[in-house]
Amino acid sequence: MGGFDWDVIGRSAGYLFREGMTFTLTLTALAAVGGIVFGTILAMMRLSSIRALSVFATGYVNLMRTIPLLLVIFWFYFLVPYIGAWLTGASQPIKVGAIASSVITFTMFEAAYYSEIMRAGIQSIPRGQVWAGYALGLNYWQTMGRIVLPQAFRNMVPILLTQTIILFQDTSLVYVLSITDFLGAATKVAQRDSRLVEMYLFVAVVYFIVSFGLSWLVKRLQQRIAIVR
Repeated sequence: MGGFDWDVIGRSAGYLFREGMTFTLTLTALAAVGGIVFGTILAMMRLSSIRALSVFATGYVNLMRTIPLLLVIFWFYFLVPYIGAWLTGASQPIKVGAIASSVITFTMFEAAYYSEIMRAGIQSIPRGQVWAGYALGLNYWQTMGRIVLPQAFRNMVPILLTQTIILFQDTSLVYVLSITDFLGAATKVAQRDSRLVEMYLFVAVVYFIVSFGLSWLVKRLQQRIAIVR
């Protein structure tokens, strides 16, 4: 460790957290919210008695869960502009941008995983409550929104948060689009100062501290929910 440059971490910490970590947390929050909303819709579609909706949702979830995330990132970044031009009839590819593409990618990809979590939560609610909702004159969507989903969310909060921690770790893959996330910012500093070991070790420590701390909080939350039950 004699040649380890501790000073480069101190000099770069402000930039890393101000530019890199801010984007990482923003992307995590946007993708988590969008993924939970879209994933909940997919879960209800999979459980729907309408076969077309169920088949579409099942196919989408299976497709996203069997393709590497890095490949999905490339798909959205390179293909979506051409698909958009084909749908709108434009002569040139539509400019989506790396940041917008990354938000769309992670939202659509994580929705498949959140969907399975929500489907398990919905199925954990006793079926009798659904029939009680129908007996009160509620339709399928009203029963889900007013009776089933509030309870399902409560049951699935720890697992949803755990998946969000995984999402936080996966956001580092946006470096392939040259986006300045936390890892991307560290890479720029490492290449500029020729301090790859110091920067990548610092990034690993920060990711460990954040992920471990959040995992501990989720575990405590899960214990509190279990006590309430």
